[in-house]
Amino acid sequence: MQERSVLVIACGAIARELLRIRDMNGWQHVQFQCLPASLHNSPDRIPGAVLEKIRAERDKFSRVFVAYADCGTAGELDKALEGTGVERIPGAHCYEFFAGRDVFFELAEEEAGSFYLTDFLVQHFERLVIQGLGLDRNPELAPYYFKNYKRMVYLAQAGSDKLQSMAKSHADRLGLEYIYLYRGDDPLRALLTPVLENSEAVT
Repeated sequence: MQERSVLVIACGAIARELLRIRDMNGWQHVQFQCLPASLHNSPDRIPGAVLEKIRAERDKFSRVFVAYADCGTAGELDKALEGTGVERIPGAHCYEFFAGRDVFFELAEEEAGSFYLTDFLVQHFERLVIQGLGLDRNPELAPYYFKNYKRMVYLAQAGSDKLQSMAKSHADRLGLEYIYLYRGDDPLRALLTPVLENSEAVT
């Protein structure tokens, strides 16, 4: 076991943000192991993959934390974590913890038909959304997939002009209103700080 070290089992889609937050806080005792972001295309596989990683790695660390929200597992991730002593990020999905709970629910109440983007999803939109839904082969299906969406909301972490331009083009491609909201890393950082600053062994 590495003395006072913390393992964070994370979704690969938030790896850059986690590294920035760790470096910003000087958390040298924190290490990350990321699972493939592609698991979001099969969320039923997330609980098993997380649990397998916990079992394989927990004896090497004084503490384990899971950097996933529920992420479409319909409560199955929480069931998998029962009895392990391992906590996860609260919330239903990454949009909630990137926006901040209050801001996210304000956005959802304002317009339920919102399609959310993060920095990662903007960069990998073609692969994860267009190809993932088969719209590269059957673009005529887009109106059916997105008929209940009114707008695309980009919850930005890095504040990149390039990513803003890409996000706007994604919204235009799908015929959605475009909303840009810079949130930075602070909402996620606020959730992680109470957990990761304290590296006392709890598992």
